Amino acid sequence: MTSFLLVLSAPSGGGKTSIAKQLLRCRNDLGYSVSATTRKIRRGEREGVDYHFLPRAEFLRRQEIGDFLEWATYGGELYGTLKAEIDRIFTSGRHAVLDIEVEGARQIRTSFPDSVHVFVLPPSAGVLVDRLAGRKTEDPKLLRERIARAADELAAVSEYDYAIVNENLDDAVGDVAAILDGTGEPYRVSVQNTLPAFVEQLRRDVVKAAGRIGKEVAEKKSR
Repeated sequence: MTSFLLVLSAPSGGGKTSIAKQLLRCRNDLGYSVSATTRKIRRGEREGVDYHFLPRAEFLRRQEIGDFLEWATYGGELYGTLKAEIDRIFTSGRHAVLDIEVEGARQIRTSFPDSVHVFVLPPSAGVLVDRLAGRKTEDPKLLRERIARAADELAAVSEYDYAIVNENLDDAVGDVAAILDGTGEPYRVSVQNTLPAFVEQLRRDVVKAAGRIGKEVAEKKSR
C-alpha cells in the first residue's frame, strides 16, 4: 500500500476534527496527524492527543529550522503540521489524516500533489454559528471574527477534490470513508452541479450572522 495524505478542511466549527477522530476509531489503515498550536489548552484536551501545545517562541523556532510541513495563523494563534508526525504515520504503513485550515491545505497541495482534499460544509449558517457558540470558549468579538472568516473559507471549496455536508456525523464519516474506498465520486466538487449555489447562500448567511454578532458586541460596549 502506498501511503497518502487525507486532508480535511472546514470553517471553524465545521466538524472536521470530529470526523477525523471517528474515522480513526473504525479504520486501522489511518493515522491521525496531531497538529501543533500556540493556543491555550481547552478543558478536556490532552497534550499530544488533541494538539502539541507549544509556546509561541518554540513554535517559531521550529518553524525557522523547517520542522513544519505547513503552518498558518488562525484567530491570532499559530497552527502547523510537524513533518515528524507524517513520517511517524507513513512509517507505520498507514495513510495520514490531517484536519487543517484552508491556507495550510494550500501548502500541502504544493508539497504533496497526490494528497486527497475534502472540504466539510455545515448544513446551514445557523448550525455553524450554534456549534461555535456552543463551545463557550471564546468571547463574542473573537466569535464574530471566526464567523466572518468562515465566509472567506467557504469560497475555497472549488480548490478541493471533494465536498461533503456534515449534517449528521455518522453520515459524514461514511461519506469520507466512501471517498477513501474509491466509491465517493458523487462527492467530487466537479460533479456537484448544485454546490456553487449552496455555498454562495451559505456565505451570504454567514456574513449576516457575523454582522448580527458584531452589532451585539457594539451594543454591549455602549452600555
